[in-house]
Amino acid sequence: MVGLLLAERVPANGQVLVLGAGGGMEIKALADAHAGWRFDGIDPSREMLDLAAQTVQAHAQRMAWHQGYIDAAPSGPYDGAVSLLTFHFIARTQRLATLQAIHRRLKPGAPLVVAHISVAETEPERSLWLARHVAYSATPRHEAEHTISAMRTRLSIVAPQAEEAFLREAGFHGVELFYAGFSFRGWVAYA
Repeated sequence: MVGLLLAERVPANGQVLVLGAGGGMEIKALADAHAGWRFDGIDPSREMLDLAAQTVQAHAQRMAWHQGYIDAAPSGPYDGAVSLLTFHFIARTQRLATLQAIHRRLKPGAPLVVAHISVAETEPERSLWLARHVAYSATPRHEAEHTISAMRTRLSIVAPQAEEAFLREAGFHGVELFYAGFSFRGWVAYA
């Protein structure tokens, strides 16, 4: 899905920014499918960047790695950007600034694809969705409450409407939901 959405606007020789590149699985899938794309992967963890480099070793000549947060990324301009399973780790107070920093690095009209946990912020809906998330992930029953508590304290989960508002406030247009599965949501938006 991500590759399809990016490919609608990223040219065959495009440059793609990947925020939260740790592990490298999404970069590998994108690099396998798009032989001309080049990637800048950003992640705060050196260990995860090392793992990503191993994962995409066959495409090493098209990769650049940057340890840190969005401010560690080159200024671009990029033809597209992606951030999968990352924004629920970014504090609500930093979310707008992070999106604005991505927007500044994109060419006009370039796509941004994001996907992460996003559920209601009101009760009892939030608790219900977190319980569903944990049940779906096959967390053992005796660990479920601990996992839900950890999600509440360690993740910055924002409601879908707020996610879309942050994207628009950061300067993105054409914000569209392209994926919803239990607690996960994915959006595409354009600089």
